[in-house]
Amino acid sequence: MMTLCSRAQAGAARRIPEPLANRPGNIFLVGEPISVPLPGASQDRWRLVDYEERELTQVTPVNGRAEVGRLPVGFYRLRPVDGPAAWWVSLGVLAPLRAPTPTTSPIGLDVAMAWFYPPEKMSAVANLCALAGVNWVRDRLNWSHMEPQRGQWVQTNQYDASARAQAAAGLRVLQVAHQSPKWANPETKRFPLDLRDAFNFWRAMAQRWCDQVQAFEPWNEADIPMFGGHTGAEMAALQKAAYLGLKAGHRQVIACLNVFALAQPAHLADLQANMAWPYFDTYNFHHYEPFDRYPAFYAAHRAVSAGRPLWVSECALPVKWAGDPQLQEPTDPDLRVQAERVAKTFACALHEGAAAVFYFLLPHYVEGKTQFGLLRPDLTPRPGFVALAAVGRLLADAKPLGRLRAVGPETRAFAFEAKPDGRARTVLVAWTTNNHALLRLPVLPEAVFDHLGRALPTEPSLQLSAAPLFAVLPRTAARRFDLVPPPQPPTRLKGTPSPLVLQSLWPKNQLALKESAYRIREGTEAQIPLYLYNFGTQTARGRLRVTGPDGWEVALQTRPTQAAAPAIELAALPPQARKELQLKVLCRSSGAESIGTVQVQGDFGAAGQPVLSLRLRAE
Repeated sequence: MMTLCSRAQAGAARRIPEPLANRPGNIFLVGEPISVPLPGASQDRWRLVDYEERELTQVTPVNGRAEVGRLPVGFYRLRPVDGPAAWWVSLGVLAPLRAPTPTTSPIGLDVAMAWFYPPEKMSAVANLCALAGVNWVRDRLNWSHMEPQRGQWVQTNQYDASARAQAAAGLRVLQVAHQSPKWANPETKRFPLDLRDAFNFWRAMAQRWCDQVQAFEPWNEADIPMFGGHTGAEMAALQKAAYLGLKAGHRQVIACLNVFALAQPAHLADLQANMAWPYFDTYNFHHYEPFDRYPAFYAAHRAVSAGRPLWVSECALPVKWAGDPQLQEPTDPDLRVQAERVAKTFACALHEGAAAVFYFLLPHYVEGKTQFGLLRPDLTPRPGFVALAAVGRLLADAKPLGRLRAVGPETRAFAFEAKPDGRARTVLVAWTTNNHALLRLPVLPEAVFDHLGRALPTEPSLQLSAAPLFAVLPRTAARRFDLVPPPQPPTRLKGTPSPLVLQSLWPKNQLALKESAYRIREGTEAQIPLYLYNFGTQTARGRLRVTGPDGWEVALQTRPTQAAAPAIELAALPPQARKELQLKVLCRSSGAESIGTVQVQGDFGAAGQPVLSLRLRAE
């Protein structure tokens, strides 16, 4: 039974955020007097420097705080006059939002709130996101922390706290999990063995947070070994069960695709062959690609998206950290590179048609020598956070108009319909890959900002460099540009979800992951366990038929004593039942390794036509 939400998910009015009284993270708004706490062993004198390391003033702490007056938009640091270069305190000054961030804005941020921040810091982190004009935030979830034993639910924990904090800040929340509890699968990186466990879990989560969490990804990067290394067929089966569970918990929830890490052709084709598109509201994937590779990468995913909105729930082009391993801080040049790449990431992704883009990552986080975080461990900013706030404000509600055509090969310039400060405008984001370039505009911009959101003189030409610029132009200015239009989404494929789901279970050691296939031996009959689930409310009756490549022998059986046949009848499958079947496959020797597709198709009348497509590599 579904619980009733206290309010409709999209119906709560969003307000313009205000900073918290203690200004967490040393984040201030323009016009505010700035008072910054300094470390306990404070030096006598501190230098205030801007993003370009220009000294603005020197201050002497009073009661452990530096009082620096009012500052314009930007990234600043306090450096001890006689201290080491690595010892600095940062602060950011943002332009206050003039209008609430639209709930349709594509600007998102991976925050991983529940895993990185204790409950007492969650409201502060959520407030920083809201001040930066972020619409969507992505969190993290551990299934076993919610359901330590099958059917036993924890009453309250940090995941409830993060959902409350982010919802209270007016943020829209995407949740994701990527582990099974040990009771659901001893190999916890892999999907649950019984898909009823996935159905029940996601139904419970959709009910639990129906007025706080708007969207769920049922698994993270299942196509790579770090998160289980699953085939496209396995991803499709989990997706179907999770979608049905989520919608049973809350009809209005956004059931996202369990997200891809890569764009392996075999995985994409395998997912498509399993006809998963009626079971996802958004098509989700990740990338950490150089910007000029976006068109090919997006095209591969777009082709199998079935016309659903593209959500990029992780993306960045991160930098390395250097020096003190306790600090894990990038060099000053790399901090600038990180900041410059924020607007580029959003501009390139939005041009390719992404409906939501989540930058990875807000908190301080390293993998090896790579630093992803826009914030330091104490919540103070790296310059990339100030750059994110520029994107959140200036590309609010952005929709792509096209890429400028008549520019040099080193120039990148993208036009968007957006609502900076709540006003409908054309916004141009432009930079160059080769030192400097001059971009002449057909109309005088109303405002120009650098990648940190700092105002620049308005002139009829933009002096471009590797650091992107934002030019805010009249709404009708796009007509004056020669634009290459953004890629068009494919036709939306039709389809109705069936409550019946087919699943195959294979030993992981038989996996050929790159080919999204499983290995069988030529000339030897393979017996593959299949399961048919009924996630509906009515008993289902129907038949299953299996087909395979020419020269292969394929058959189904419902029990060992029954003769196997290409088609079988199923007299009755009650609601929430799981029926075990056997798929028998024999590939005659062909003298060479080959991949064949075996498909099981059901016909259960009003209950639908479940499909399972398997890629098998004969060796």
